[in-house]
Amino acid sequence: MAAIHIGISGWRYTPWRGDFYPKGLPQKRELQFASRAVNSIEINGSFYALQKPERYAQWYIETPMHFVFSVKAPRFITHIKRLRDIHKPLANFFASGVLELKEKLGPILWQFPPNFKFNAELFETFLEQLPRDTEQVAALARQHDSHLHGHASLKAYKKKPVRHAVEIRNDSFIDPAFVRLLKRYNTALVIADTAGRWPYREDITSDFVYLRLHGAEELYASGYTTQALQRWGERIEAWHHGRQPKDPQLIAPRQKPRVCKSREVFCYFDNDIKVRAPFDARRLLERFDLDQDLLTAPGEPAAEGALP
Repeated sequence: MAAIHIGISGWRYTPWRGDFYPKGLPQKRELQFASRAVNSIEINGSFYALQKPERYAQWYIETPMHFVFSVKAPRFITHIKRLRDIHKPLANFFASGVLELKEKLGPILWQFPPNFKFNAELFETFLEQLPRDTEQVAALARQHDSHLHGHASLKAYKKKPVRHAVEIRNDSFIDPAFVRLLKRYNTALVIADTAGRWPYREDITSDFVYLRLHGAEELYASGYTTQALQRWGERIEAWHHGRQPKDPQLIAPRQKPRVCKSREVFCYFDNDIKVRAPFDARRLLERFDLDQDLLTAPGEPAAEGALP
């Protein structure tokens, strides 16, 4: 069976200290702790600014074997350039260090702003440019320009697929043509729970599933009840086994997903304001017995020998 990855979006939040993180835990050890309490983390600092290869390499070292990172792509590409004239920005992003995550590199998340409307031609041009394996990433990275400060990361290490997920926030994407494009390029539509603020759809357009849970009633803040987590668990189980839930909310119900016995699932909690994300993630991990191999628990002192 493909894996289920459940975790948090980002890990460096002041309110988490002394709550999720044990009191007195040094800030420099927070990733080490978090990566032993959940089995995946979505890197979101990369959304705001290009990171450095040394930083990605350090994140690789600090996390356990078989840990997986997803990486949020720069808003410079999605929000500022708005997918136009993006060849060099793409090259700069991929040269900034994502390859240093090696086998721990999971999907790349592309989040679009609420005022970004669907343009089929522009969007297909964007999807065509995205690298689909680490060798293609390295080749694109070699085309970076001087906007990349410091040295570039250009080594593929080992050839590995690179997958992409798209998060929409405008109703214009509720278009079967958009679903066809995602399926053509094996790109996941992010299933995003945003407390009803932005479109919610569950079309399965790739060989993996990507969820972002931003809060049930209050965006980025409210936690998930036991009943809500049970519902999410049931949906994840269906997607993981290659099925759809019984009541899917779809853009294009006539477009059937590719037959697949098992799909890899990535699920990230982003309801961080009130320190709910890591606790909700942990409860969902427990639902699938995925907490058994984890060495730390939210709010508890690190186990002896758990952190390097």
